[in-house]
Amino acid sequence: MIQLLAFLFPVIVGTLSGLLPVHDTKLHRLVCTLIIIVTDLLGVMAMIRGQYIELFHFTDKAVIAFGIDDFGRFTLTAVLILYTAVCFYAFTYMLHEERPQTFFAFYFISLGAMMAVCMSADLVSLYFSFELATLSSVPLVLHEMTKDAVAAGLKYLFYSIAGALMGLLAVFYVYTCAAGEVTFRYGGFLDSNMTAGHEQLLLAIVLVGIIGFGTKAGMYPMHGWLPTAHPIAPAPASALLSGIIAKAGIVAVIRLVYYCVGTDLLRGTWAQTVWMCLALLTILMGSTMAFREKVVKKRLAYSTISQISYIMFSLSLMTEDGLKGGLLQLISHMSAKGCLFLAAGVFIFALDAHRVEELKGIGRQLPVTMWCFMIASLSLVGIPPMGGFTSKWKIASAALSGGPGLFAVLGPVVLLISALLTAGYLFPVVINAFFPGANSEEDFEEETEDTIEEKEFAEPGVLMDGAMIVLCIAALLAGLFGAGIVGGLVL
Repeated sequence: MIQLLAFLFPVIVGTLSGLLPVHDTKLHRLVCTLIIIVTDLLGVMAMIRGQYIELFHFTDKAVIAFGIDDFGRFTLTAVLILYTAVCFYAFTYMLHEERPQTFFAFYFISLGAMMAVCMSADLVSLYFSFELATLSSVPLVLHEMTKDAVAAGLKYLFYSIAGALMGLLAVFYVYTCAAGEVTFRYGGFLDSNMTAGHEQLLLAIVLVGIIGFGTKAGMYPMHGWLPTAHPIAPAPASALLSGIIAKAGIVAVIRLVYYCVGTDLLRGTWAQTVWMCLALLTILMGSTMAFREKVVKKRLAYSTISQISYIMFSLSLMTEDGLKGGLLQLISHMSAKGCLFLAAGVFIFALDAHRVEELKGIGRQLPVTMWCFMIASLSLVGIPPMGGFTSKWKIASAALSGGPGLFAVLGPVVLLISALLTAGYLFPVVINAFFPGANSEEDFEEETEDTIEEKEFAEPGVLMDGAMIVLCIAALLAGLFGAGIVGGLVL
């Protein structure tokens, strides 16, 4: 029962907080703070004491049920860390946005949905939670209600619905091939007698499901919504979309492949080859597009496409080491990319700077932000001792030891090329911010002095800085202890 309370509490109370006519900013902050603290406590209790619970049956097999295993605990921890940091960051950021109460209402609904994704006990429950996460996050993209925001929100919705329907096809077929229980079980639950003679059809449908759920994760060819939605959404929403909401697709793929179908049926088949090719193509494409992009948030969006596909490639190896490498990349990317999007939000909040060339010399004006940006960049590139280094090392090692044929070498090579491109589109931002050159620094100070004085909320406060610092610490801890934590998971 505690799982049910954990994810329903933020949905119900968060919705009510958005409906109440609260005009006092301090009171609204207090209400939201209490909601996120109670939600975190309920989430921790669900991890410790959560048990399997069935809510109702559609059919004998189609059940809405929730439970939590080590994989669920791991992903739920990532959800709570990022959502909590973003909540306090948004208190300040949303001061210059309209309808902050509406934003926080959908923020809490999406939090509950993501918690439900982590605690789902079967594919049907996961699918419903997955759809709720999509529907509740669309308003976060639409928040500004401009023409571009509406177009971006609708594009995100249409892509997500199309991908979810592809995933639903896989759910239907997997359930028809199961003779007994359909709750998640590592290694899968398919009946060999039911799949005999239909192996090729099964492979095709599972691949369709991977691509469908992979839409949320931005995997090619269903990646188009990401670079459109992220630049339009408010920075806190972008951090959530990139850092953890997109990972709902990763969770669904892991549950489908590792906990329903089983890797033995897929390993060494054409479906695995196609999946690996799509993942590596997405890594290269995302990194290349990010390298060429000049708008900061759009650059980070293309980077997300690339970095999440590191997880997809690791999962496509279909080994336990590959799965654990993907989980390590999940937590490393969540902390680093969440921090980078929050930093991009500070650039907009403080200086109304949206493009890379506008960031020259801002290291003096925004030292904490740029230090956090630099630390998060180190992790994303893969510099020790940050989490990005540990996760990429784990993925490359898993590929070299368990990758099929050419992919054992091709995978690490692509990862290395992508890391170089990542350094190419992140490090120049840091260098130009701290070392713009004498003329550039003087020009910057002259151009921005008046802007800083005129802007009502120019200075980022302790809440914005604190959120970024927390995520930097999370990225560092992922590098120091992540491998041990992931290695101890009972999958």
